[in-house]
Amino acid sequence: MMDAEPAPEPGQDSSGESRFRAFRQAEALVESRRPLDALKALGPLLEEETDKPSVQLLAGRAYFHSAQLRRAERAFTRVLELDPTDHYARFVLGRTLQRLGRLTEALAQMRIASAMHPIPEYLEAISEVSARIALRD
Repeated sequence: MMDAEPAPEPGQDSSGESRFRAFRQAEALVESRRPLDALKALGPLLEEETDKPSVQLLAGRAYFHSAQLRRAERAFTRVLELDPTDHYARFVLGRTLQRLGRLTEALAQMRIASAMHPIPEYLEAISEVSARIALRD
C-alpha cells in the first residue's frame, strides 16, 4: 500500500541514484523493524524531497514504529496535503491519532480511508476505535 517511490530517471546523476538507494534502504529498514536506522537513511531525503508523498509516507511509518507519534502525524498529514486520495496515509494517520488518544479524530480518518478502500483491516480498526469510544463515554 505504499505510494510510488522516487524512481531514477534516465541519465540521472549519481546524486539521484544515491537518493533512490537511500529510499530503498530506508524502506527495507522499516520492513525489518529498524525504524530509527530507517530515519537516519532518510535524513537527506527528508530535507531535499519535502514534496514527495512517498518519502513523507515512509518517514511517517518510521516515526510511527519508533513511537514518535507527533512527527508521524505531521508526516502523514503532509502526505495527505500532497495527495488527499492516499487511503493508506489516511488510515495510518488514524492509527497514529488512536495511539495519541485522539479517538474521535482517529475514527474520522479511518472511516474516510475505509470509504476510499474498504478492506478488512480498515473495517476492523473502525470497530476497535468505535468500541473504545463507546466504553469511554
